[in-house]
Amino acid sequence: MSAPPSTRRQARAPRPAPAPARRRRWTALLADTALGVAGLAGAICIVLAIATVLLDVRVTLFSTGSMSPTIPAGAAAIARGIPADQIQVGDVVTVERPGKLPITHRVTSIAPVADGTPEARRITMRGDANAVEDPFPYDVERVRVVVFSVPGIAPLLSAAGTPPVLAAVTVAATALVVGVFWPRRRRDAPRPAAAEPARVGGDDGQAP
Repeated sequence: MSAPPSTRRQARAPRPAPAPARRRRWTALLADTALGVAGLAGAICIVLAIATVLLDVRVTLFSTGSMSPTIPAGAAAIARGIPADQIQVGDVVTVERPGKLPITHRVTSIAPVADGTPEARRITMRGDANAVEDPFPYDVERVRVVVFSVPGIAPLLSAAGTPPVLAAVTVAATALVVGVFWPRRRRDAPRPAAAEPARVGGDDGQAP
């Protein structure tokens, strides 16, 4: 009596990853992305810090609209320090005023300072939104000329420097670093494959 023919084993389809493993992968991906964004932000801060020291670059925040519409209220501008003898009429410059806040207006005239250094200049300025020039000229040896401005971000930059925001950013960054570098649990070992059932008869399915 012949035995029934044996069936060939079909290749098993890969099992989908269990839900906890998929969640772990997504969590790790989000954490790595957040860490990359934080690293990029840190790199930008380092570049700005180096530029501040080497190139005398500063961020100027505009709380009033005296330079509107060129630079509206709430804008932030990048300004670079230059000697006063390099100022040109039409430049938008920031002048430091002892005991007062700096002022950023457009230069309308330039003249040497009779009793000053060779680099010193006496400049008059006026805001683009103002009908008249500033009440008095400024004797300066160095100013910061505005390179470019971005409207609407001054409130964000101001808030970023407050103690509550700094504390929140510090806590969030610490939690992110700890979450990324915390030792992860090793995945469970793969289950052993089921034993193949013994065949009956020879390779041709016939009884010996």
